[in-house]
Amino acid sequence: MPFALGLTVVLALLAAFQIALALGAPLGRFAWGGQHRVLPPRLRVGSAVSVLIYVLIDLIAWDRVGAIALFPAGFAEVAMWVIFAYFMLGILMNAVSRSKPERFTMVPVTIVLAVLSLFIALGYGALAAPA
Repeated sequence: MPFALGLTVVLALLAAFQIALALGAPLGRFAWGGQHRVLPPRLRVGSAVSVLIYVLIDLIAWDRVGAIALFPAGFAEVAMWVIFAYFMLGILMNAVSRSKPERFTMVPVTIVLAVLSLFIALGYGALAAPA
């Protein structure tokens, strides 16, 4: 469970950041390519949708470690590998951003998310199955 908890903490911080962006905070240089100080409406919607995606990722992670049983059998196991691939792609996308602030903050954050999701996908930190 420590990896799922770590993932939850990082995603909660990212969700707070995305909510701030969606509400018009002047932090756009850290996200969405860093082209806007304050995000335009379409990217604000994207930030709001990101929060929903983070919630889904978190639910899948907790299901995978056995803390909740929300999804059909086997779904969370496969979905965690998809999430790991998503974060690996995120590392690449953030690394090629034209925005230095985005590269220097989001690449390390996404690496942490990828590592945590890999451990969860591999089954580390899962609760012991009842005897």
